[in-house]
Amino acid sequence: MKWTIYLLLVFGLVSCKNVSNKKNSQVTPVSYINDSPTLDGRAIENYWNLLDWKPIDQNWIGGPFDHDDYNGRYKIAWNEDGLYILLEIVDDIILDKTEDPLKLWWNDDCVIVYVDEDNSGGQHRFNHNAFTYHVALDGNVVDLGVDEKPTLYNDHIISKHLTEGNTTYWEMFVKVYPGIYNDEPNIKPVVLKENKKIGFALAYADNDHSEKRENLIGSVFVAGENKNKGWIDANVFGTLQLVK
Repeated sequence: MKWTIYLLLVFGLVSCKNVSNKKNSQVTPVSYINDSPTLDGRAIENYWNLLDWKPIDQNWIGGPFDHDDYNGRYKIAWNEDGLYILLEIVDDIILDKTEDPLKLWWNDDCVIVYVDEDNSGGQHRFNHNAFTYHVALDGNVVDLGVDEKPTLYNDHIISKHLTEGNTTYWEMFVKVYPGIYNDEPNIKPVVLKENKKIGFALAYADNDHSEKRENLIGSVFVAGENKNKGWIDANVFGTLQLVK
């Protein structure tokens, strides 16, 4: 009996350690900025030049893609109000064929922002333990609501983009809402502070002319065959650590 209890304790400790390592295996320090950028798709603020590019290069859905068809990277910063993201997306065909923002929103070209405010991981398909924001080319922001229906969250993310040739530059401001958010307006975004950890990932949905999206390319490595798990499982997110 004693040996059984001992083995169960050891197994539990190992399991907890494995989960902890998984949650913190892709930690990204994020720098503080005093002044918020003007959201216009033009990275003219000097602090953007001081930040390093991070790749969006993990193929979560679809076959191999050519570098000229897609290439993506991003920079990220923070202040007390929220997160600021600059993306550079090379895409030779930008598709926005579905006019209704609440229908087939995942099949048009869009940026997907995954946010888990307390970095707790876990399931979030029909709750806001974490968010999967689909940011469309027209600026609409869609995720599934607590009523299990597609819902617009246009006040959670403000974005602007500018296309030059095959390259589109996006600037985004992301408010970070707590896991208790239930689609009621009385719940406010959190005030960000130094050393806070946030679950986070980015992805780009690329569709040239198909009925369904052809590729989903993410910013973090996801183990296993099913890599498109972020929309329901926050355990596969990376981790942002806010620093000054």
